[in-house]
Amino acid sequence: MRQLKTGEFFGETDQTLRLDGLTLTDTVYTHSYVDWHYHEHAYFTFILQGAVLEGNRQEEFHCSPGTLLYHHHQEPHYNIKPDVFTRGFHIELESTWFSRFDLHSPEGSLNIKNLAVKVILYKLFREMKLNDNFSSLSIEGLLLQSFDKDKYKPEWVPRLKEILYEEATISLDYLSKELGLHPVHISRVFAKYFDCTLGEYLRKLKVERSMALLPKAELSLSEIAFSCGFADQSHFIRCFRSVFGTTPSVYRKLFAC
Repeated sequence: MRQLKTGEFFGETDQTLRLDGLTLTDTVYTHSYVDWHYHEHAYFTFILQGAVLEGNRQEEFHCSPGTLLYHHHQEPHYNIKPDVFTRGFHIELESTWFSRFDLHSPEGSLNIKNLAVKVILYKLFREMKLNDNFSSLSIEGLLLQSFDKDKYKPEWVPRLKEILYEEATISLDYLSKELGLHPVHISRVFAKYFDCTLGEYLRKLKVERSMALLPKAELSLSEIAFSCGFADQSHFIRCFRSVFGTTPSVYRKLFAC
């Protein structure tokens, strides 16, 4: 079984950024099938465009734009790519990086659905493209945030995340019945576990869905706004700016880099 070295992926790498214990790559997948292999270091795979099926010894992940996977180092897996343009953003983390911050790499392969972590990955992608004097510090800080998003949370929190992600129409009464919790309790503790209010979180979900559509140049911002459930293009731009600190037009240009 082949081991891939640091910065090595099956495809055409458009950009590589090497930092202290970290390697970030922007790669276009070119192989329709990649046999069993593993990587030298633990790493994130964040699908920006297209689709790919990734399988390991326990399960298969059907990856579309916005899918975020995490792999422990030397975790064997394979890939199958349909006949579509597919682009992935990868962050490799060496053992020395984990040791420096007294962190432990999670075991196995994980499909991360935490919206806050996905937003962090989009911000990391942006920092790689900016690549200025402050990017190294920003990247390290953002990564450290991503490893502190799921600690010490009650069992109902993951279920609430699933409901919010899957359901188009949400009310506190509906959430109360599904979770067996009082609406007042949900409202009071939501910010504790999600770092924002329920309304803000739902707006972030819409913004996250828009990120899968922004690389499609044939779609206007108005079409993307409508598709993701925003009232209009202005509402979309305001919500996008509140999450990323910039406009969707500016962010869209990063995908052309």
